[in-house]
Amino acid sequence: MEDFLNDWGLSAAVFLPLVGAAVMALIPRAEEQLHKTIALLTTLVVAGVGVALVANFDFDRGDELQFVVDASWIDVINSRFIVGLDGISLPLLLLTMLVVPLCVVYSWNHFPEPHNPKAFLILILILQTGMIGTFVAQDLILFFVFFEVVLLPMYFMIGVWGGEQRQYASIKFFLYTLFGSALMLVSFLALYFLADGTDTIAGVANTFDMRALPEAASGIAKTSQLWIFGGMFLGFGIKVPIFPFHTWLPDAHTQAPTVGSVILAAVLLKLGTYGFIRIAIPTLPEAAIEWAPFIGALAVIGIIYGALCCLAQTDMKRLIAFSSVAHMGFTMLGIATLTDFGMNAAIFGMVAHGLITGMLFFVAGSMKERYHTLEIQRLGGLLVSAPKMGWILGLSTMASLGLPGLAGFWGEVPAILASYNPAEGLSVPLFRTYMVIAAIGTVFAAGYLLWLYQRTAFGTPKEEFAEDPHITDVTGPEWIAWLPMIALILVLGVYPNLLFDITDPAVGVVSELVAGVGS
Repeated sequence: MEDFLNDWGLSAAVFLPLVGAAVMALIPRAEEQLHKTIALLTTLVVAGVGVALVANFDFDRGDELQFVVDASWIDVINSRFIVGLDGISLPLLLLTMLVVPLCVVYSWNHFPEPHNPKAFLILILILQTGMIGTFVAQDLILFFVFFEVVLLPMYFMIGVWGGEQRQYASIKFFLYTLFGSALMLVSFLALYFLADGTDTIAGVANTFDMRALPEAASGIAKTSQLWIFGGMFLGFGIKVPIFPFHTWLPDAHTQAPTVGSVILAAVLLKLGTYGFIRIAIPTLPEAAIEWAPFIGALAVIGIIYGALCCLAQTDMKRLIAFSSVAHMGFTMLGIATLTDFGMNAAIFGMVAHGLITGMLFFVAGSMKERYHTLEIQRLGGLLVSAPKMGWILGLSTMASLGLPGLAGFWGEVPAILASYNPAEGLSVPLFRTYMVIAAIGTVFAAGYLLWLYQRTAFGTPKEEFAEDPHITDVTGPEWIAWLPMIALILVLGVYPNLLFDITDPAVGVVSELVAGVGS
């Protein structure tokens, strides 16, 4: 078993969803039950591979890549098929493997119009391949391919099954992220051509291998490093999305079907933040120090701006979407400190945000199905009409505002604390100013989330819904889809070291690269 995992484990995790999608493509559309079964089994097998990888992962060597596959791919440009797993990518890999099967379960009786489970589930499986591949890729071109694979399925998911403004939202999503990716690719090519060309025989130069790039790129002129980092900043920043590149996100979230919103919030936004920690900072630590104050400034602007926009929303789903702008601001602030404490907080924040905001979108989708609206002023009395769903919404909002004892707390507060003592080479007074602004943002978060909960769950149902027989409480598939996420929100809130112990060794390697430059 161990030999299989070392040789094929990660490749199986990446490509099994594509195998499932290919099998489904051969089956007639009318066989809906069979399509659902194949999609669910495929995602469960992928999750099983993930469990096996965790069971065989050496946590004492979390700072090293494990289960590495290094095979020939595009020899003409020295790009190889390299995948590996360490403490940074493991939590995000497991998050993806958890969320996707839960989305399939939720979809069981919740397929949006036009009714086409075959196409919808195939797109989810292709998305899973792109997301898992991005988190395990160790070659820049391979990373870029997987990073781009997720665009097309999400474009169709929003454009075909979305709301009234779906075409506008899907095109905006596609063009925004594609523009950022183009600049990111230019940066990757610049790294390839500008990395030290004196040692081509040893394979250090002219490589896309992420493992070799920190050494190979160290000789690049500082001005060039700043420009290359800027290209990556735009590519990853638009994906996060960081202010002011966030405007595609509220439209995409609001128009996407429920499952699309969940996957977008839980995993896709993390591709950008992961890119900063995995590629941009370790490869160009000198440029990272120069860019960090700028990134921190945009992060805290995003925290306040996102919160103020939430207070102005009339649509529940759009409010949750703007809350993502604020919450990802905390993650980016943690990354901008360039410390191991801040980056650990950022990775924890990614996982916590994925679970919590994913849950909020699940509940919003179920409410939309029952009430046929998400206008906050028309909602109310959820604790009367569907008390279990009301309590689940309450738990999710409390977790989202960072209540101690729930996962959201450990994504926000450590990121704020890390700003008190940023990496050497960064302005301490400036980052302490960011810390104060971010702390004020948590108060705003409590304001808009408690306001949302009070208006949707308290009181009595509005007259138009008072006797509506369609407003039922949580159903079986919803319980199956939601309970694992609720449990993890509680477990990680009580025992955060479950995640910190995994990420800390690998993050320490990244922060040491920065410290070596800053000192």
